[in-house]
Amino acid sequence: MTSAELLPLGVCHMIGLGAIGSCVGIGHLAGRYIESAARQPALMEPLLTKVFLMVGVLDGAFLIASGIGLWFATANPFH
Repeated sequence: MTSAELLPLGVCHMIGLGAIGSCVGIGHLAGRYIESAARQPALMEPLLTKVFLMVGVLDGAFLIASGIGLWFATANPFH
């Protein structure tokens, strides 16, 4: 098989694994935030800003992987 034939498989892996990792990370982060908010209600607001920052970082990694995957899918550099 040539690299051009394996390109769709690579793109699917980049987008799919990035999405799975991002969803798992955000779910874990949200669960830990709810747990910490239940233990220390006074820290809810300071922790919420950090949670939103981390959600942005996690989504950013997924969006970068999706962008590179779609770039490879449309402008095949291996062809």
